[in-house]
Amino acid sequence: MAKIITSKQAAEMIKPKDRLMIGGFLAVGAPESIIDDLVIKNTQDLHLIVIASDYENRGIGKLVANKQVSSAQVSHLGTNREIQAQMNSGFINIELVPQGTLMERVRAAGAGLGGILTQTGLGTLTQEGKPVIESEGKLYILEKPITADFALIRAHKADKLGNLIYAKTARNSNPIMAMAGKVTIAEVDEIVEVGELSPEEIVTPGVFVHYLVKKES
Repeated sequence: MAKIITSKQAAEMIKPKDRLMIGGFLAVGAPESIIDDLVIKNTQDLHLIVIASDYENRGIGKLVANKQVSSAQVSHLGTNREIQAQMNSGFINIELVPQGTLMERVRAAGAGLGGILTQTGLGTLTQEGKPVIESEGKLYILEKPITADFALIRAHKADKLGNLIYAKTARNSNPIMAMAGKVTIAEVDEIVEVGELSPEEIVTPGVFVHYLVKKES
C-alpha cells in the first residue's frame, strides 16, 4: 500500500539539489499543498522538470519567486515574468525543451527506454551536442530520458493501494510523470478504500505511487 503522509512530511523528504518532476500546466493539476510546504521549508538549489513555469503566485511559480530553483527543463515560460528575469540574469539555468519532446523523454524514463528519436529541433539550438541518427533515410535527434528524484503529482482520487484517477484537464502531465520519479508522491482530493475505484477509471496503477497526500482544504 502507498503510505499516507502530510504535505509537510512530503516537503521534508526533499533535499537541496534534488531533481523534481512536478505535474500540471499553468498551475492546473499542480500539487499546490506540497509546493506551499516546500516554499515554507525554503529548500534551495532545486532542479525542476515541468511543462510550464505557471505564474508567480501559483503552481511552481511560487518556488521560482522564492528563488529556490537553480535550474529547470521546461517548455513554456511566457506567463511567469519572474523566471524570465532570473533566466536573463543568470540566476537560473534553463533548458527549453519542446513540449512533446519533454513528455516523451519523461515517458521513456518511466518505460525503461534508452531515449526517443524525434525530428523536432533538427537544425536548431535544440540539436546542439546531441547525437543525430539516420533511420530509413530520415535524420532524427536522439533525446535521452529525463529522470527525477521525486515526481510530485496531483490526482483527483486514490485508493489506499495508490491507484489514481484524475479530473478532466488536471490529468495533463501527471500520469506520465508518475511513472518516472524514483519516488512518486501524489496529492489527492480523496482517499478511499481498496475496491471503491472502478478499474475502468484508474489511470495510474498504484505500483508507481509511493506516498499519498490528502489535499488540505
